[in-house]
Amino acid sequence: MERVQRGSVLVVSTSNFVAGYWGTVLIVAAEAAGVVGLVIDGGVRDVAAMTARSFPVFACGISVRGTVRASAPSVGQPTSLTGVPVAQGDLVIADDNGVIIVPSVHAERTLLASEARAAKEAAMIQKLVDRASTLELMGLTYWGKSP
Repeated sequence: MERVQRGSVLVVSTSNFVAGYWGTVLIVAAEAAGVVGLVIDGGVRDVAAMTARSFPVFACGISVRGTVRASAPSVGQPTSLTGVPVAQGDLVIADDNGVIIVPSVHAERTLLASEARAAKEAAMIQKLVDRASTLELMGLTYWGKSP
């Protein structure tokens, strides 16, 4: 944790081996180091403690099976997470729907496009609340007819 920049999200590649790599001890250490979240292609344990601490964790599974403690000389080095390249400075976006990695060179453009899409969807949702037709809103009024 001593090598991690404060405000970072840790992206940990385990080559998709689901064991309990992360638990309470590492979460507390991460919080103390200023880490704001964890994305791991392996497993975690101590889920109740993580939930109680409100530490954002996105993992491939939960496993009580422990792992061997070893150093990680690759901190800050490019890696691959489930086949997706990840480098320091990339944008990591994670929520209940999943995790995406946006290369830093595309971050600004991606954020602008995401904000525009969110605004468009919010307007569409309001129109639906106001009883608009999905066919009209999506330009599908030709449905059932020849275009």
